[in-house]
Amino acid sequence: MAHSLLERLFHLSEHKTSVHREFLAGLTSFMAMCYLIFVIPGMLAQTGMAKDSAVAAVIWVTVFATLLMGLYARFPVAVAPGLGISAFFAYYICGPAGYDWQTGLGAVFISGVVFFVLTVTRIRQMIIDAVPIDLKYAIVAGIGAFIAFIGMKNSGIVVADPSTFVTLGNLGAAQTLLAIVGVFLASALYALHVPGSLIFSILVVSLAGVVFGVSPMPQGPLFTPIPALPLELFAQLDIKGALQHGLISIIFTLTMVDLFDNMGSLIGLSQKAGFIGADGQIKNLDRALFCDSVATMASAVIGSTTATSYLESAAGIAEGGRTGLCAVTIAGFFVLTLFFTPLVAFVPIYATAPTLIVVGAMMMQEVVRIRFQDFQVALPAFLTIVSMPLTFNIATGFGVGFVSWVGIRLLTGRVRELNVLMICLALCFAVNFAQRMH
Repeated sequence: MAHSLLERLFHLSEHKTSVHREFLAGLTSFMAMCYLIFVIPGMLAQTGMAKDSAVAAVIWVTVFATLLMGLYARFPVAVAPGLGISAFFAYYICGPAGYDWQTGLGAVFISGVVFFVLTVTRIRQMIIDAVPIDLKYAIVAGIGAFIAFIGMKNSGIVVADPSTFVTLGNLGAAQTLLAIVGVFLASALYALHVPGSLIFSILVVSLAGVVFGVSPMPQGPLFTPIPALPLELFAQLDIKGALQHGLISIIFTLTMVDLFDNMGSLIGLSQKAGFIGADGQIKNLDRALFCDSVATMASAVIGSTTATSYLESAAGIAEGGRTGLCAVTIAGFFVLTLFFTPLVAFVPIYATAPTLIVVGAMMMQEVVRIRFQDFQVALPAFLTIVSMPLTFNIATGFGVGFVSWVGIRLLTGRVRELNVLMICLALCFAVNFAQRMH
Protein backbone atom coordinates (compact mmCIF):
# COMPACT_ATOMS: atom_id res chain seq x y z
CA MET A 1 0.00 0.00 0.00
CA ALA A 2 2.70 2.45 1.09
CA HIS A 3 4.91 1.41 -1.83
CA SER A 4 2.13 1.99 -4.39
CA LEU A 5 1.46 5.42 -2.87
CA LEU A 6 5.13 6.37 -3.18
CA GLU A 7 5.13 5.04 -6.74
CA ARG A 8 2.18 7.27 -7.66
CA LEU A 9 3.71 10.30 -5.96
CA PHE A 10 7.28 10.03 -7.24
CA HIS A 11 7.10 7.74 -10.31
CA LEU A 12 9.98 5.60 -9.06
CA SER A 13 9.77 3.05 -11.90
CA GLU A 14 9.87 5.78 -14.53
CA HIS A 15 13.10 7.09 -13.01
CA LYS A 16 14.53 3.56 -12.69
CA THR A 17 14.91 3.81 -8.93
CA SER A 18 13.40 2.29 -5.79
CA VAL A 19 12.34 3.23 -2.28
CA HIS A 20 15.50 1.63 -0.89
CA ARG A 21 17.77 3.52 -3.29
CA GLU A 22 16.05 6.85 -2.64
CA PHE A 23 16.30 6.31 1.12
CA LEU A 24 20.00 5.47 0.87
CA ALA A 25 20.59 8.51 -1.37
CA GLY A 26 18.77 10.76 1.09
CA LEU A 27 20.83 9.44 3.99
CA THR A 28 24.04 10.05 2.00
CA SER A 29 23.10 13.67 1.21
CA PHE A 30 22.07 14.26 4.82
CA MET A 31 25.37 13.00 6.20
CA ALA A 32 27.30 15.08 3.68
CA MET A 33 25.53 18.31 4.72
CA CYS A 34 24.49 17.80 8.38
CA TYR A 35 27.44 19.96 9.45
CA LEU A 36 25.33 23.01 8.59
CA ILE A 37 23.29 22.70 11.81
CA PHE A 38 26.47 23.46 13.75
CA VAL A 39 28.22 25.92 11.43
CA ILE A 40 25.40 28.27 10.40
CA PRO A 41 23.85 28.80 13.88
CA GLY A 42 27.35 29.64 15.10
CA MET A 43 27.48 32.44 12.52
CA LEU A 44 23.97 33.66 13.35
CA ALA A 45 24.79 33.74 17.07
CA GLN A 46 27.41 36.39 16.27
CA THR A 47 24.57 38.75 15.33
CA GLY A 48 22.92 38.51 18.74
CA MET A 49 20.51 35.69 17.94
CA ALA A 50 19.98 33.07 20.67
CA LYS A 51 22.11 30.04 19.72
CA ASP A 52 19.53 27.33 20.50
CA SER A 53 16.82 29.22 18.63
CA ALA A 54 19.17 29.68 15.69
CA VAL A 55 19.80 25.92 15.58
CA ALA A 56 16.05 25.25 15.60
CA ALA A 57 15.44 27.90 12.92
CA VAL A 58 18.10 26.45 10.60
CA ILE A 59 16.71 22.93 11.02
CA TRP A 60 13.08 23.95 10.41
CA VAL A 61 13.99 26.03 7.37
CA THR A 62 15.87 23.05 5.97
CA VAL A 63 12.97 20.69 6.68
CA PHE A 64 10.34 22.99 5.16
CA ALA A 65 12.37 23.97 2.09
CA THR A 66 13.58 20.43 1.34
CA LEU A 67 10.10 18.95 1.78
CA LEU A 68 8.74 21.57 -0.61
CA MET A 69 11.44 20.73 -3.15
CA GLY A 70 10.73 17.02 -2.81
CA LEU A 71 6.94 17.07 -2.83
CA TYR A 72 6.29 19.87 -5.31
CA ALA A 73 9.30 20.03 -7.63
CA ARG A 74 10.12 16.31 -7.14
CA PHE A 75 13.85 17.12 -7.21
CA PRO A 76 16.33 14.96 -5.19
CA VAL A 77 17.85 18.19 -3.89
CA ALA A 78 18.15 19.57 -0.35
CA VAL A 79 17.49 23.26 0.30
CA ALA A 80 18.87 24.99 3.40
CA PRO A 81 20.33 28.31 4.57
CA GLY A 82 23.44 28.93 2.48
CA LEU A 83 26.91 29.12 4.01
CA GLY A 84 28.16 32.04 1.91
CA ILE A 85 24.98 34.05 2.37
CA SER A 86 25.00 33.34 6.12
CA ALA A 87 28.57 34.60 6.38
CA PHE A 88 27.62 37.76 4.44
CA PHE A 89 24.64 38.23 6.77
CA ALA A 90 26.58 37.71 10.00
CA TYR A 91 29.90 39.32 9.18
CA TYR A 92 28.81 42.20 6.95
CA ILE A 93 25.11 43.11 7.21
CA CYS A 94 25.12 42.68 11.00
CA GLY A 95 28.80 43.59 11.24
CA PRO A 96 30.51 46.53 9.50
CA ALA A 97 27.24 47.62 7.85
CA GLY A 98 25.84 48.12 11.35
CA TYR A 99 22.32 46.66 11.04
CA ASP A 100 20.62 44.47 13.62
CA TRP A 101 19.55 40.94 12.73
CA GLN A 102 15.88 41.87 12.56
CA THR A 103 16.57 44.40 9.81
CA GLY A 104 18.85 41.91 8.09
CA LEU A 105 16.06 39.33 8.03
CA GLY A 106 13.81 41.99 6.53
CA ALA A 107 16.31 42.38 3.68
CA VAL A 108 16.37 38.58 3.22
CA PHE A 109 12.57 38.53 2.97
CA ILE A 110 12.53 41.32 0.37
CA SER A 111 15.13 39.46 -1.72
CA GLY A 112 12.85 36.41 -1.52
CA VAL A 113 9.96 38.48 -2.86
CA VAL A 114 12.19 39.55 -5.75
CA PHE A 115 13.03 35.87 -6.44
CA PHE A 116 9.32 35.06 -6.37
CA VAL A 117 8.46 37.79 -8.88
CA LEU A 118 11.29 36.73 -11.19
CA THR A 119 10.04 33.14 -10.93
CA VAL A 120 6.31 33.64 -11.56
CA THR A 121 7.12 35.93 -14.50
CA ARG A 122 9.40 33.12 -15.78
CA ILE A 123 12.34 35.51 -16.04
CA ARG A 124 14.53 33.12 -14.04
CA GLN A 125 13.52 30.29 -16.36
CA MET A 126 14.35 32.45 -19.37
CA ILE A 127 17.77 33.24 -17.91
CA ILE A 128 18.60 29.56 -17.47
CA ASP A 129 17.28 28.76 -20.96
CA ALA A 130 19.59 31.48 -22.32
CA VAL A 131 22.68 29.67 -20.99
CA PRO A 132 24.35 27.84 -23.91
CA ILE A 133 24.50 24.06 -23.52
CA ASP A 134 28.32 24.08 -23.50
CA LEU A 135 28.31 26.51 -20.58
CA LYS A 136 25.79 24.29 -18.77
CA TYR A 137 28.23 21.40 -19.06
CA ALA A 138 31.05 23.71 -17.93
CA ILE A 139 29.00 24.75 -14.89
CA VAL A 140 28.61 21.07 -13.94
CA ALA A 141 32.35 20.47 -14.31
CA GLY A 142 33.15 23.70 -12.45
CA ILE A 143 30.91 22.72 -9.57
CA GLY A 144 32.67 19.36 -9.55
CA ALA A 145 36.03 21.10 -9.20
CA PHE A 146 34.55 23.37 -6.50
CA ILE A 147 33.11 20.45 -4.51
CA ALA A 148 36.39 18.54 -4.74
CA PHE A 149 38.31 21.60 -3.58
CA ILE A 150 36.02 21.94 -0.56
CA GLY A 151 36.58 18.26 0.21
CA MET A 152 40.35 18.61 -0.05
CA LYS A 153 40.25 21.68 2.19
CA ASN A 154 38.03 20.01 4.79
CA SER A 155 40.30 16.98 4.88
CA GLY A 156 43.52 18.99 5.22
CA ILE A 157 44.92 17.69 1.93
CA VAL A 158 45.28 21.31 0.85
CA VAL A 159 45.82 24.25 3.20
CA ALA A 160 46.24 28.01 2.95
CA ASP A 161 49.69 29.39 2.21
CA PRO A 162 50.72 33.07 2.43
CA SER A 163 52.93 32.93 -0.65
CA THR A 164 51.08 30.55 -2.99
CA PHE A 165 47.53 30.94 -1.53
CA VAL A 166 47.13 27.16 -1.35
CA THR A 167 49.55 24.29 -0.92
CA LEU A 168 49.76 20.62 0.05
CA GLY A 169 48.85 20.04 3.69
CA ASN A 170 50.39 17.74 6.30
CA LEU A 171 49.60 14.31 4.88
CA GLY A 172 50.76 12.73 8.12
CA ALA A 173 47.98 14.32 10.14
CA ALA A 174 45.55 11.70 11.45
CA GLN A 175 42.43 13.37 10.03
CA THR A 176 44.05 13.79 6.63
CA LEU A 177 45.24 10.18 6.53
CA LEU A 178 41.74 8.94 7.39
CA ALA A 179 40.26 11.16 4.69
CA ILE A 180 42.69 9.83 2.09
CA VAL A 181 41.77 6.26 3.07
CA GLY A 182 38.14 7.31 2.70
CA VAL A 183 38.74 8.60 -0.83
CA PHE A 184 40.25 5.30 -1.96
CA LEU A 185 37.58 3.27 -0.16
CA ALA A 186 34.68 5.26 -1.61
CA SER A 187 36.22 5.28 -5.09
CA ALA A 188 36.87 1.55 -5.15
CA LEU A 189 33.40 0.65 -3.88
CA TYR A 190 31.73 3.05 -6.32
CA ALA A 191 33.79 1.70 -9.24
CA LEU A 192 32.66 -1.81 -8.26
CA HIS A 193 29.01 -0.59 -8.26
CA VAL A 194 28.54 -1.45 -4.58
CA PRO A 195 25.23 0.07 -3.35
CA GLY A 196 25.73 2.58 -0.55
CA SER A 197 29.43 2.99 -1.29
CA LEU A 198 29.55 6.65 -0.27
CA ILE A 199 27.57 6.28 2.95
CA PHE A 200 29.66 3.21 3.87
CA SER A 201 32.90 5.18 3.48
CA ILE A 202 31.53 8.01 5.66
CA LEU A 203 30.62 5.56 8.43
CA VAL A 204 33.94 3.68 8.23
CA VAL A 205 36.01 6.89 8.46
CA SER A 206 33.82 8.22 11.30
CA LEU A 207 34.22 5.00 13.32
CA ALA A 208 37.94 4.83 12.58
CA GLY A 209 38.29 8.38 13.86
CA VAL A 210 36.78 7.36 17.21
CA VAL A 211 38.77 4.11 17.43
CA PHE A 212 42.10 5.90 16.85
CA GLY A 213 41.23 8.78 19.15
CA VAL A 214 41.02 11.39 16.37
CA SER A 215 37.40 12.25 17.21
CA PRO A 216 35.75 12.02 20.65
CA MET A 217 32.77 9.81 21.35
CA PRO A 218 29.47 11.68 21.68
CA GLN A 219 29.32 13.02 25.23
CA GLY A 220 26.26 12.83 27.49
CA PRO A 221 22.85 11.47 26.50
CA LEU A 222 22.19 11.00 22.81
CA PHE A 223 18.62 12.22 23.26
CA THR A 224 18.90 15.96 23.90
CA PRO A 225 16.00 17.88 22.36
CA ILE A 226 16.54 21.55 21.56
CA PRO A 227 13.68 24.08 21.55
CA ALA A 228 11.00 22.73 19.19
CA LEU A 229 10.36 26.14 17.64
CA PRO A 230 12.62 29.21 17.37
CA LEU A 231 10.10 31.41 19.21
CA GLU A 232 12.68 34.11 19.96
CA LEU A 233 13.31 34.52 16.21
CA PHE A 234 9.98 33.64 14.62
CA ALA A 235 8.36 36.55 12.74
CA GLN A 236 10.90 39.03 14.15
CA LEU A 237 12.01 40.32 10.73
CA ASP A 238 11.86 44.09 10.25
CA ILE A 239 10.76 44.69 6.65
CA LYS A 240 9.87 48.32 7.27
CA GLY A 241 13.27 48.95 8.83
CA ALA A 242 15.03 47.36 5.85
CA LEU A 243 13.14 49.66 3.48
CA GLN A 244 13.61 52.78 5.63
CA HIS A 245 17.35 52.20 5.94
CA GLY A 246 17.61 51.95 2.17
CA LEU A 247 19.35 48.58 2.06
CA ILE A 248 19.13 48.57 -1.73
CA SER A 249 22.73 47.50 -2.34
CA ILE A 250 22.49 44.76 0.32
CA ILE A 251 19.18 43.47 -1.05
CA PHE A 252 20.67 43.56 -4.57
CA THR A 253 23.71 41.59 -3.39
CA LEU A 254 21.56 39.00 -1.61
CA THR A 255 19.40 38.67 -4.72
CA MET A 256 22.20 38.43 -7.28
CA VAL A 257 24.41 36.07 -5.29
CA ASP A 258 21.59 33.66 -4.50
CA LEU A 259 20.06 33.95 -7.98
CA PHE A 260 23.13 32.81 -9.85
CA ASP A 261 24.56 30.63 -7.09
CA ASN A 262 21.29 28.70 -6.92
CA MET A 263 20.90 28.61 -10.71
CA GLY A 264 24.39 27.22 -11.10
CA SER A 265 23.75 24.57 -8.43
CA LEU A 266 20.43 23.52 -9.98
CA ILE A 267 21.96 23.27 -13.45
CA GLY A 268 24.83 21.15 -12.14
CA LEU A 269 22.66 18.88 -10.00
CA SER A 270 20.02 18.53 -12.75
CA GLN A 271 22.64 17.44 -15.26
CA LYS A 272 24.03 14.86 -12.85
CA ALA A 273 20.52 13.54 -12.19
CA GLY A 274 19.77 13.34 -15.92
CA PHE A 275 17.07 16.03 -15.88
CA ILE A 276 18.52 18.08 -18.76
CA GLY A 277 17.13 17.06 -22.14
CA ALA A 278 18.92 17.14 -25.49
CA ASP A 279 17.49 20.63 -26.05
CA GLY A 280 19.06 21.91 -22.82
CA GLN A 281 15.71 22.19 -21.04
CA ILE A 282 15.49 21.08 -17.39
CA LYS A 283 12.39 19.14 -16.39
CA ASN A 284 10.35 20.75 -13.58
CA LEU A 285 12.87 23.59 -13.25
CA ASP A 286 10.08 26.16 -12.90
CA ARG A 287 8.81 24.29 -9.85
CA ALA A 288 12.30 24.07 -8.34
CA LEU A 289 12.77 27.82 -8.75
CA PHE A 290 9.36 28.45 -7.19
CA CYS A 291 10.35 26.32 -4.19
CA ASP A 292 13.58 28.27 -3.81
CA SER A 293 11.83 31.66 -3.77
CA VAL A 294 9.14 30.54 -1.29
CA ALA A 295 11.84 28.95 0.90
CA THR A 296 13.78 32.22 1.10
CA MET A 297 10.71 34.18 2.24
CA ALA A 298 9.84 31.45 4.77
CA SER A 299 13.45 31.39 5.97
CA ALA A 300 13.31 35.07 6.93
CA VAL A 301 10.02 34.56 8.76
CA ILE A 302 11.29 31.52 10.69
CA GLY A 303 14.49 33.34 11.62
CA SER A 304 17.31 32.30 9.30
CA THR A 305 19.16 33.44 6.21
CA THR A 306 18.54 32.86 2.50
CA ALA A 307 17.75 29.24 1.60
CA THR A 308 19.50 27.76 -1.41
CA SER A 309 20.06 24.39 -3.11
CA TYR A 310 22.93 22.50 -1.48
CA LEU A 311 25.77 21.16 -3.59
CA GLU A 312 26.12 18.23 -1.20
CA SER A 313 22.91 16.89 -2.77
CA ALA A 314 25.25 15.62 -5.49
CA ALA A 315 26.39 12.93 -3.05
CA GLY A 316 22.86 11.52 -2.88
CA ILE A 317 22.38 11.85 -6.62
CA ALA A 318 25.61 9.90 -7.09
CA GLU A 319 24.07 7.16 -4.91
CA GLY A 320 21.12 6.96 -7.30
CA GLY A 321 18.69 9.56 -5.93
CA ARG A 322 16.42 10.62 -8.79
CA THR A 323 13.10 11.68 -7.28
CA GLY A 324 11.57 13.88 -4.63
CA LEU A 325 11.52 10.91 -2.26
CA CYS A 326 15.25 11.46 -1.78
CA ALA A 327 14.57 15.05 -0.65
CA VAL A 328 11.72 13.92 1.63
CA THR A 329 14.14 11.46 3.25
CA ILE A 330 16.71 14.22 3.80
CA ALA A 331 14.03 16.37 5.46
CA GLY A 332 13.06 13.44 7.69
CA PHE A 333 16.61 13.02 8.95
CA PHE A 334 16.84 16.74 9.71
CA VAL A 335 13.69 16.44 11.84
CA LEU A 336 15.50 13.77 13.87
CA THR A 337 18.40 16.18 14.50
CA LEU A 338 16.05 18.15 16.74
CA PHE A 339 16.37 15.24 19.19
CA PHE A 340 19.70 13.59 18.41
CA THR A 341 22.11 16.47 17.84
CA PRO A 342 25.05 14.75 19.67
CA LEU A 343 24.68 11.72 17.40
CA VAL A 344 24.83 13.94 14.31
CA ALA A 345 28.00 15.51 15.68
CA PHE A 346 29.52 12.02 15.63
CA VAL A 347 30.11 12.45 11.86
CA PRO A 348 33.17 14.73 11.58
CA ILE A 349 33.80 16.95 8.60
CA TYR A 350 36.89 14.97 7.53
CA ALA A 351 34.67 11.87 7.17
CA THR A 352 32.41 13.55 4.61
CA ALA A 353 35.31 15.19 2.76
CA PRO A 354 36.18 12.02 0.77
CA THR A 355 32.61 11.88 -0.54
CA LEU A 356 32.88 15.45 -1.84
CA ILE A 357 36.14 14.64 -3.63
CA VAL A 358 34.69 11.53 -5.26
CA VAL A 359 31.47 13.30 -6.26
CA GLY A 360 33.57 16.13 -7.70
CA ALA A 361 35.29 13.60 -9.94
CA MET A 362 31.92 12.24 -11.04
CA MET A 363 30.67 15.70 -12.00
CA MET A 364 33.90 16.46 -13.86
CA GLN A 365 33.01 13.65 -16.27
CA GLU A 366 30.64 16.08 -18.02
CA VAL A 367 33.65 17.99 -19.34
CA VAL A 368 33.90 15.58 -22.30
CA ARG A 369 30.61 16.94 -23.65
CA ILE A 370 32.06 20.44 -24.16
CA ARG A 371 33.12 21.32 -27.72
CA PHE A 372 36.70 22.21 -26.80
CA GLN A 373 37.78 22.00 -30.43
CA ASP A 374 36.04 25.37 -30.95
CA PHE A 375 38.21 27.89 -29.07
CA GLN A 376 35.34 30.33 -28.74
CA VAL A 377 33.59 27.62 -26.72
CA ALA A 378 36.76 26.38 -25.02
CA LEU A 379 37.77 29.72 -23.48
CA PRO A 380 34.47 30.56 -21.70
CA ALA A 381 34.06 26.93 -20.62
CA PHE A 382 37.59 26.81 -19.23
CA LEU A 383 37.16 30.11 -17.39
CA THR A 384 33.87 28.91 -15.91
CA ILE A 385 35.44 25.70 -14.63
CA VAL A 386 38.53 27.24 -13.05
CA SER A 387 36.83 30.37 -11.67
CA MET A 388 34.45 28.49 -9.39
CA PRO A 389 37.06 26.83 -7.15
CA LEU A 390 39.60 29.66 -7.47
CA THR A 391 37.11 32.35 -6.36
CA PHE A 392 35.24 29.94 -4.07
CA ASN A 393 32.00 31.14 -5.61
CA ILE A 394 29.63 29.51 -8.11
CA ALA A 395 27.99 32.80 -9.10
CA THR A 396 31.36 34.35 -9.95
CA GLY A 397 32.30 31.40 -12.17
CA PHE A 398 28.90 31.64 -13.84
CA GLY A 399 29.48 35.36 -14.50
CA VAL A 400 33.03 34.99 -15.80
CA GLY A 401 31.91 32.31 -18.22
CA PHE A 402 28.94 34.31 -19.45
CA VAL A 403 30.87 37.56 -19.96
CA SER A 404 33.64 35.77 -21.84
CA TRP A 405 31.10 33.82 -23.97
CA VAL A 406 29.37 37.02 -25.09
CA GLY A 407 32.53 39.12 -25.27
CA ILE A 408 34.50 36.83 -27.57
CA ARG A 409 31.54 36.55 -29.94
CA LEU A 410 31.09 40.29 -30.12
CA LEU A 411 34.79 40.72 -30.90
CA THR A 412 34.91 38.01 -33.58
CA GLY A 413 31.73 38.90 -35.44
CA ARG A 414 29.60 35.96 -34.25
CA VAL A 415 26.90 38.30 -32.95
CA ARG A 416 24.13 36.23 -34.57
CA GLU A 417 24.78 33.49 -32.02
CA LEU A 418 23.67 35.86 -29.27
CA ASN A 419 20.28 37.15 -28.21
CA VAL A 420 19.23 40.26 -26.31
CA LEU A 421 18.87 38.46 -22.98
CA MET A 422 22.38 36.99 -23.19
CA ILE A 423 23.87 40.41 -23.90
CA CYS A 424 21.88 42.00 -21.04
CA LEU A 425 23.04 39.31 -18.61
CA ALA A 426 26.65 39.74 -19.67
CA LEU A 427 26.34 43.50 -19.10
CA CYS A 428 24.89 42.93 -15.62
CA PHE A 429 27.79 40.65 -14.72
CA ALA A 430 30.29 43.12 -16.21
CA VAL A 431 28.84 45.95 -14.11
CA ASN A 432 29.02 43.76 -11.02
CA PHE A 433 32.67 42.94 -11.73
CA ALA A 434 33.43 46.62 -12.39
CA GLN A 435 32.21 47.44 -8.89
CA ARG A 436 35.06 45.27 -7.57
CA MET A 437 37.65 47.58 -9.21
CA HIS A 438 38.96 49.42 -6.19
